[in-house]
Amino acid sequence: MTSPREARPPGWQTFTVELDQHSGVATVTMHGTGSGNAMGGLLWSELPAMVAALDADSRVNAAVLRGAGDCFTVGLDLRWYLPRYRRTVRPGAGLPQVRAGLLADATTMQAAITAVADSRLPVIAAIHGSCVGAGLDLISACDIRIASADAFFSLREVRIGVVADLGSLQRLPRIIGAGHTRELALTGRDLPAIEAHQLGLVTRVPPTSQALFVEADRLARQIAAHPPAVIAGIKRVLDESLDLPLSTGLRHVALWNAAFLPSPDLPDLLAQALRNDPPPSQAGERQPRTQTQENRTTAHVHRPGHPPAPGQDLPETPRGQTDRSVDQDLHRDETRTQYQELQRDTAP
Repeated sequence: MTSPREARPPGWQTFTVELDQHSGVATVTMHGTGSGNAMGGLLWSELPAMVAALDADSRVNAAVLRGAGDCFTVGLDLRWYLPRYRRTVRPGAGLPQVRAGLLADATTMQAAITAVADSRLPVIAAIHGSCVGAGLDLISACDIRIASADAFFSLREVRIGVVADLGSLQRLPRIIGAGHTRELALTGRDLPAIEAHQLGLVTRVPPTSQALFVEADRLARQIAAHPPAVIAGIKRVLDESLDLPLSTGLRHVALWNAAFLPSPDLPDLLAQALRNDPPPSQAGERQPRTQTQENRTTAHVHRPGHPPAPGQDLPETPRGQTDRSVDQDLHRDETRTQYQELQRDTAP
């Protein structure tokens, strides 16, 4: 049976948002203000408002961001920006006024994209076709990026005499490294999806846009099945640890768990992990175990850092349970003892 879906929230002109209430996945489709999902004035005000609305909706646990039609986006809507720029620097305008206007425009657009990065929600960018200029700024603020084989990326600002100023020069070095970012920014060349995958800009390259959207939805559902507070905590710790020394980052995550780990649900989640049971569904019903699930820990173990074989999905890990190696049984007794001690310590 298909999951109930609804467009939410109503009223956006540059985006449509479809919420799958069963999985908690919101699919955000960008239409923009011009052809090719160009990113013009109204989009820059609707983007942060739309993200805030999704953040405030407790039914939403993950989001997929995609473009309408034949591409993700052609980037900044120049038909909107060029007249705006000319008005800002019109003859007779004082230099401080011009500088203030240009600065205000840049910071407004920067803040709109940063709203995506700051969201509590994990955001998966599903890119097909062109992803140019401001589009690359936008996906750099997303948590995960996957692209169809026809996708390409470009920091084209250098071609029009502009220093890219909406986040790519700051976020891309953390994703693909400083050297690759410098090459893309200084040349303005197109980066095909396969090369983007090799650089680590995207993590998967499905063959078609149709396969891309299916894969993005599957990945979002897998993430959305985990506790929302834990997902938000992972995002915060990852983001805040980027500029910290290793020892400070370790201390930060220890303090985070000391503050947020204790919860009434934790003993049950640990018990499920010990039993190798899948977590209850979003509707509160326990899903029956299948033969595939019974054999997953031995026959289909996915090791971190090693991609699955072509056509093979990553195993879905039950809530509260990490990927286990084949020697997991050697540690089961020790883990069970720790859990029993935890039960005694937390018993009323």
